[in-house]
Amino acid sequence: MKHAGLRQRLARSHATRFGLLLLILVVACALSASFWFSSDPRNMVGPPTLWPGTRAQFPLGTDMMGRDIAAALMHGAQVSLLIGVSATALAVLLGVLIGVVAGYFGSSWLDDVLMRVTEVFLTMPRLLFTIALVMVLGPSTFSIALALGATSWPQIARLVRAEAMRVRELEFVRAATTLGFGHVRIILRHVLPNSVAPVMVASSVLVAQVILSEASLSFLGLGDPSVMSWGSMVGAGRSVLRTAWYMTALPGLAIFVTVMSFMLIGNGLNDVFNPRLLRK
Repeated sequence: MKHAGLRQRLARSHATRFGLLLLILVVACALSASFWFSSDPRNMVGPPTLWPGTRAQFPLGTDMMGRDIAAALMHGAQVSLLIGVSATALAVLLGVLIGVVAGYFGSSWLDDVLMRVTEVFLTMPRLLFTIALVMVLGPSTFSIALALGATSWPQIARLVRAEAMRVRELEFVRAATTLGFGHVRIILRHVLPNSVAPVMVASSVLVAQVILSEASLSFLGLGDPSVMSWGSMVGAGRSVLRTAWYMTALPGLAIFVTVMSFMLIGNGLNDVFNPRLLRK
């Protein structure tokens, strides 16, 4: 009955449905990019600064180097989603591991150490720390995802820790402790499964933040030079912003739609998993 109620609230959430619709559109563009545009999107295939709608061959126009903007946008979706999902997966893995251990052993020396490390990461400017890591590792899709994931886990860890501290006081966890079950078994079988529900909401929001951060890095010239990304398109278009604003507006719109889709999904999931609604 509980799961049925969750599904009903999820189906009634307009924010979640609209966010999923936008996300499906972005994912479809990313998956079909190679089908519609099989050549490298960095290739110069037409006259430069061709406005959208001028030629049917280039429906969204070309940039100052004669590259097809439609091809760049669809291939850029692959890069943004890959980095967003990969970095979020790494952040969730680190955050859940650190958070559940700290919460289960709350008010102990281990909890103090883990939380002090978490606070150190929280006090550092995340974008500057990410830039430093990317510069050390070299700009690539892998290094950007690794750097963003390694700097995004503290908020997940604090969230999971709070849930783990609540769950460890429940009767079934106390019973497992009384029966002599080991700490690892209790954490994996009881504490962890009951502490990760809020992570679903935080993860969708984190993906949006990572995509924005990746766009910022690419805008600053720290993106992967071997791929076409939305951030690099925005950065390249700023030099002709007065005469060809569409070069910046189109990738900016793509970033906005993608980030908005994840934010709407996160808001919808927050309503679905609202503890006050779960009691009804």
